[in-house]
Amino acid sequence: MPQPGQTCHLEVKQVTSNFGSLLKELARKMKLPIFIADAFTAKAFYGNPAAVCLLENKLDEDMHQKIAREMNLSETAFIRKLHPTDNFTQSSRFGLRWFTPASEVPLCGHATLASAAVLFYKTKNVNSTLTFVTLSGQLKARKVEDGIVLDLPLYAPHPQDFQEVKDLIKTAIGDTLVQDICYSPDTRKLLVRLSDTYDRSFLENLKVNTQNLPQVENTGKVKGLILTLKGKPDGQTQAFDFYSRYFAPWVGVAEDPVTGSAHAVLSSYWSQQLGKKHMHGRTVLFQLKKLPNLNLVLLLICTVHLKI
Repeated sequence: MPQPGQTCHLEVKQVTSNFGSLLKELARKMKLPIFIADAFTAKAFYGNPAAVCLLENKLDEDMHQKIAREMNLSETAFIRKLHPTDNFTQSSRFGLRWFTPASEVPLCGHATLASAAVLFYKTKNVNSTLTFVTLSGQLKARKVEDGIVLDLPLYAPHPQDFQEVKDLIKTAIGDTLVQDICYSPDTRKLLVRLSDTYDRSFLENLKVNTQNLPQVENTGKVKGLILTLKGKPDGQTQAFDFYSRYFAPWVGVAEDPVTGSAHAVLSSYWSQQLGKKHMHGRTVLFQLKKLPNLNLVLLLICTVHLKI
């Protein structure tokens, strides 16, 4: 387990006492360790939680989604062995999949960090670097002195015609002033940069209508909405280059406290806009008082580095 001051905390739940009949039956029939890990925090019940399942044996395909629905967190991660002789303590390469309560997703940063934390701190994996084989390619997680560093792919967004997405934007944020719009075809995320006249407080308190978005945009083109804002000096010790919020009602997540996949897009966009390779980003949240604002240090070389 991390020591005080490190920024990963694991909060382990007992499957048989805390969850429903589906997981109880699974626990009775097969060994299925399930952990809850809070990413981006050093305190229990803070940060962004993800469920992590260690699969000793092959799991029926439909059970992944059923378990994720039962867990009812933004993401449930499933770690599997790539070879029969592998084990969670000695092996350094694993398969990894992510599911929201509604569907499988191609990439999730905080659930990958949670998966690495479970392997490093709970199963006592002896390797300093883990490789996850995923739908987004091979992702590496490195154990460092004060946490875990995750390498993510970098997804460059392209300019997006406003007329094609005006109904989506109008539904989500009404008459809020928009400065720029980009789209990432690799991740199917729409990035909406709000006017530079707004400050962090405006984004933090902005009421976003996510309930109707899947009906307004039902072509399958958009699966996630990123709202972002240029950072401004606010008198604090640490200045932030940009702020963001992320919404994915298309996959059953109204608002995600912080998501690595969105920052794989944000990093590319703001690096180009600001001409910087080393940035600090902050996710702000609307009326989620139990979750502190979450900081990400983004180092752009050829990949995005997210550190917990």
